[in-house]
Amino acid sequence: MRGLLASSIGVTCAAALALPLTLPASGARAATSGVPSAAGPAGPAAEAIPGTTQSLPLAPLGSDRSLGPTGAQEQGLARRDVRPFSLVGVVWNDPDVDLHGTVQVRTRAVGTTTWSGWQSVETHNHEHAADPGTPERGSGAVRGSTAPLWVGASDGVEIRVRAERPAPTNRTDPARPDTDPARPDTDTARPDTDTALPDTGTGTALPHADTATAPSPTGLLPEGLRLELVDPGDEPPPQGATQVLDAPRTSVVSAESAAASAVNADLAPLDAAAIPELTKRQTEDDLIAARGGPEAVGKARPYVGPRPRIITRKGWGANEKLREKNFAYTKTVKVAFVHHSASGNHYRCSQAGSVLRSIYRYHVKSGGWRDLGYNFAVDKCGNIYEGRAGGVAKPVLGAHTLGFNSNSTGIAVIGSYSTVNPPKAAVKAIARLTAWKLGLYGGNPRGTTYLKSGGGNLHKKGRKVRLRVISGHRDGFRTECPGRRLYQKLGTARSTSARLQGR
Repeated sequence: MRGLLASSIGVTCAAALALPLTLPASGARAATSGVPSAAGPAGPAAEAIPGTTQSLPLAPLGSDRSLGPTGAQEQGLARRDVRPFSLVGVVWNDPDVDLHGTVQVRTRAVGTTTWSGWQSVETHNHEHAADPGTPERGSGAVRGSTAPLWVGASDGVEIRVRAERPAPTNRTDPARPDTDPARPDTDTARPDTDTALPDTGTGTALPHADTATAPSPTGLLPEGLRLELVDPGDEPPPQGATQVLDAPRTSVVSAESAAASAVNADLAPLDAAAIPELTKRQTEDDLIAARGGPEAVGKARPYVGPRPRIITRKGWGANEKLREKNFAYTKTVKVAFVHHSASGNHYRCSQAGSVLRSIYRYHVKSGGWRDLGYNFAVDKCGNIYEGRAGGVAKPVLGAHTLGFNSNSTGIAVIGSYSTVNPPKAAVKAIARLTAWKLGLYGGNPRGTTYLKSGGGNLHKKGRKVRLRVISGHRDGFRTECPGRRLYQKLGTARSTSARLQGR
């Protein structure tokens, strides 16, 4: 491996970025499935590729029926039979409009007459998106969407969506949701100097500079509400796809980042289901070679953690025909944002691939994104998965933290962790992944750095914001994500990650 890597030193930045990946037959975005009839199974005939999406328009419920969809405060669907699915979500026309209200679904397991109780769907998914002004955000295909909810194999569904009542006019802005009441949350200006805060071993956030932007009006539901039912397609992905070198559509990678990205360019055979782990010494040697060899870097060894085992997109069955053909990159990786998928915890680790395929399909087919939004995913057993395509060692531009996707990477723990503690294996996996990924770009997991905001409800566009190198999603956007319980474990992840780097 290192012989091959060393021979590649000195190649151009563009050549270093051309990682072998499976190239889909078409880069066109797939259209959302057709509208089902009220009678019988919903949706069009099954697609030729594994997985399907059923898209059902919601209708006013109860007394709202006379108002029509644009004036209704409650919409939904009565119980009905549908084709099998495993994940649900709701989308609407305008991605810049939030759904202020509640979404609840209940489902019937395949092969039974048993219906679940009402389950809540996280409505605020606006913060998981491409940055304003980017080609992905401005494609015209992006929709507003809730978080996806994994319900397991089901063939019956009922849903109700209720608008939130308008807040009293004298109501003040609340503190960020889901914060720990035992820990005061200050809202003071950030210091101008990049002084690292002491790591207390908790997930305490840095103080915030800007207040939230004014919320969109409540009391009405967004236009074009549709229920999305996703079947992940548990068949293996298509075989025999051509393996080629695919040049990126957008490349703004610096020379330093290109050297870091060249690490492990020969990660595994092109048809491998997983990238094997390396020892710390092997990882250090590869990074030194990518930076020009011992003569270029001197005697000091880099602070980088051992490369963990990573299940590739092929390993979890990503259908490369769904995503856009080309890749987009940013300059470097300065911050790792930790998320939870908010898709629920009722999955077995053996089902994690199905959950990821469902979220991937939901992001692309239902939400109109170019690919899966997250750069990496972690399941509750601590397995690490490749997310958005473009190369695990490269600075791939994701759509995970609105306003801060540039120069960052997004890691989603599959599950919901607002009231449930994340498994220790998942927290350790975050530490192992960040020790390696941040180490490739010189990041100190215990430190802080600056990112320029691309715009959001917490930090104004253009503001230089000081963030922890390992941050929670809520540090960049006013949101519950990654859930209070997971957020509180980030201090442990930082300490472990730094130790794995040798700091």
